[in-house]
Amino acid sequence: MNIYFICTGNTCRSPLAEALLDNENVAGVEVRSAGIYAVDGMPISANSAQLLNEAGISFDGFSNELKLADMQWAHLVLTMTAGHRDTLRRSFPDMKDKIFTLKEYAGASGGLNVHDPYGGDLATYRKTYMELTELIQSVARQLSEGKQ
Repeated sequence: MNIYFICTGNTCRSPLAEALLDNENVAGVEVRSAGIYAVDGMPISANSAQLLNEAGISFDGFSNELKLADMQWAHLVLTMTAGHRDTLRRSFPDMKDKIFTLKEYAGASGGLNVHDPYGGDLATYRKTYMELTELIQSVARQLSEGKQ
């Protein structure tokens, strides 16, 4: 299964989600990430990189802009907010059935949005990292059990 994580700039949340799920080593799962308003090749945030380095998780340190080819590649598109989800569903109406927020796909409670740490200190990023870790572990369990 090909999973595409989407956020705004692809420097904080979606690269963290990509690296975390990739690190789960779920058989048959490939992962990419991008941002709706990202520019290719920008470095991911220093705080995101630091948290991944602390955890010993390898990652691609550069942003990717959202691409049609990657939307087509993906079997599942997981966004960080309901706004991202709705934007993608409007932009790609023929793909709307595979676009969800990460929280709704993971079956999480407490809203649909993953907190955006952009511009925050390391503690703010760590809070988002921990939220994403829980969500990704839930998704990894579901994928391992055969949920599509």
